[in-house]
Amino acid sequence: MNEANKSVWPGPKGLIPVTSGKAEDANVYNRAYLDHIHVEMRVIDSTEPELFGEHFSSPIMMPAFSHFNKVGEDGKRPMVQYALAAKELQLMNWVGMEEDADYAEIAATGARTVRIIKPFRDHAVILEQIDFAVRHKAIAVGIDIDHVPGKDGKYDIVDGIPMGPVTREDLRAFVAASPVPFVAKGVLSVQDAVKAKEAGCAAIVVSHHHGRIPFGIAPLQILPRIREALAGSGVKIFVDCSMDSGYDAYKALALGADAVSVGRGILSPLLKEGTEGVKKKIRKMNEELAELMMYTGVRNTGAFDSTVLYF
Repeated sequence: MNEANKSVWPGPKGLIPVTSGKAEDANVYNRAYLDHIHVEMRVIDSTEPELFGEHFSSPIMMPAFSHFNKVGEDGKRPMVQYALAAKELQLMNWVGMEEDADYAEIAATGARTVRIIKPFRDHAVILEQIDFAVRHKAIAVGIDIDHVPGKDGKYDIVDGIPMGPVTREDLRAFVAASPVPFVAKGVLSVQDAVKAKEAGCAAIVVSHHHGRIPFGIAPLQILPRIREALAGSGVKIFVDCSMDSGYDAYKALALGADAVSVGRGILSPLLKEGTEGVKKKIRKMNEELAELMMYTGVRNTGAFDSTVLYF
């Protein structure tokens, strides 16, 4: 098993899946792909970069975790704790599958949050959760388009709730039902990116959802083609999977991502140290990102250049 997949996370066994580390494990391939991208140095005329955007302090975002309040001990609420970190650091926050009451608790932190909803077979549940998120001031909502298949080759069942297919017509209906921007999460092809755009999605997340697809390609492998296909559309392109350092984030941003989510990279700090642990991790990632930007003459987050990358 790959060493990266041996980590024993705090919390009940099985809540945080540990993938196989074998050939079919997309996480292993993704980590190797990220690590084989190298960067040339352009330091003459380079200055200290400006990381602050119009609305958020960094292009590094919180992830769309689900169910983590179940691991809390002594009254700790990890979902709330990382939302508080997002608010204090002025980052975009994401939330995955949660009951409405739990989502309301997270939203009450004041973090600017995107709610990602599972592709429930019962579309009424999706519409209800969109409405609830909007009433609790979500800045966007979306759906996990990649959580349709289960390991048995049938539609997945999550916490006893059946999932179903996601068609372009479905996406159009969800977009139409949402008064806030709609996101398709789990895009790993140009075809799905274009379909999401045609359905009216305001953003996509390029992701394999921590290895849901066996032998899945690395998100950064398809990212440049997706960026080219969506050029001029206004669709925002976010990326996740294995974003563990500011150097990883730099590579994604240089290849065309508008922002990146850090997931498992904050897990151990989150579950061991809570909000402060997450803040320390993100601050370190921002330092690494700024360092590499300065080494390559990138003065702000709108000036990345993929020609510095070598594969």
